[in-house]
Amino acid sequence: MPASIDNQTQTGFQDHFSARSAAYQQYRPRYPAALFAALASAAPARGAAWDVGCGNGQASVALAEHFAVVHATDASAEQIASAEPHERVHYAVALAEQTGLPASSIDLVLVAQALHWFNFERFHTEAQRVARPGAVICAIAYELAEINPAIDTVVRHFYKADIGPYWPADRAHIETGYRDIPWPYPPLHLGSFAMRAEWTLNEFIGYLGTWSAVARYRSATGADPLPAVESALSSVWTDPEVPRKVEWPLVILSGRLDPGNNGQRGGDKAGPPG
Repeated sequence: MPASIDNQTQTGFQDHFSARSAAYQQYRPRYPAALFAALASAAPARGAAWDVGCGNGQASVALAEHFAVVHATDASAEQIASAEPHERVHYAVALAEQTGLPASSIDLVLVAQALHWFNFERFHTEAQRVARPGAVICAIAYELAEINPAIDTVVRHFYKADIGPYWPADRAHIETGYRDIPWPYPPLHLGSFAMRAEWTLNEFIGYLGTWSAVARYRSATGADPLPAVESALSSVWTDPEVPRKVEWPLVILSGRLDPGNNGQRGGDKAGPPG
């Protein structure tokens, strides 16, 4: 089983999410089921998957519909403690770069909205170590939600101007659509996917409250930035009790893992260029 982390400071792990693990469980959007079906179909077998930086276990449980066992690891003990249970999902506190998983044991490596936090070179080394020949590796990310032009303008101003200085530096990788992250795998084309939800204004504000920059803003200033953006959104949402369609196009990097492979970066990318 993956080794737990005794000293996060020594590992270099910076925890941006533990304080909001319960909110993550409630307000984070769901990945499309079709994406997990495509990944399972592309994997060389359906014995074991590894969900890296699993957070609340949303993707882990979805993978368990297709794989005999899912190893779900996250460096945050609080996220693991609040993760959604499933009989085929084995949760553990572990770094992406040092899992303790057996060598050549994994058919699929999935990183959902977490690759930008990793040490890229060390993660790729670990992924190559645990993968079976021909295993699939996939990293997905999403940036800002799309609702309609009026609402999107308010959200983008909140993101860039109001709380922009409080985003961790590594968040910039999402804004560039992961184009600046090393991806040394032969390409695998999965197609284009998007996350979708129907949310009231209150639910959407709950989602904004899971952003790491919101927590950092509160910590640094002692103030809460959400009431102001909620007020601004109220004027363009029309009826706050009426759910609106929310969509997040996904950025997708995908490829084939082969231990010892030194191939060039490849993969699909769908979604906003950032």
